[in-house]
This record gives sequence, C-alpha cells and structure tokens, in this order.
Amino acid sequence: MDMDQPAGADAALLDGLAAEVAALDPQGADPERHCWRVVHRHQHGMFPSEYDIRETDETLYLALLSRVRG
Repeated sequence: MDMDQPAGADAALLDGLAAEVAALDPQGADPERHCWRVVHRHQHGMFPSEYDIRETDETLYLALLSRVRG
C-alpha cells in the first residue's frame, strides 16, 4: 500500500472518485471544493446542500485531493 493512501481507500476507489472530480471540474479550477463534494456524495449518497453540516472522511478527502493534484 502507498504510504500516502489511507488504509480505507484503495486505488480503485480513489481513481473512481478522481474521475468524478475531473468530470465536475475539467479545468481543475477548484479541486478542494470538488474533492470535498465528491467525498460527501460517496459517503452520504448526495452532494451537500448549502447548509449541510454532516461530516466527511478527512483522510479520504486528503487522499483524493492528493490524487487529483497529481
């Protein structure tokens, strides 16, 4: 396992989530926002609403952000 990859996030999951981020943000203008939105949807089944305060997996978010930034 890659040391930058959290224990619960396998490469296939990160690849799939990264593809979702790329589809939402093809220019890569706001990777932090879109990674957070994709992780939220992965965990809760929907994108966050404006005032959504549900927690997201920070480890997964950071691993995805690292993958997206390349």
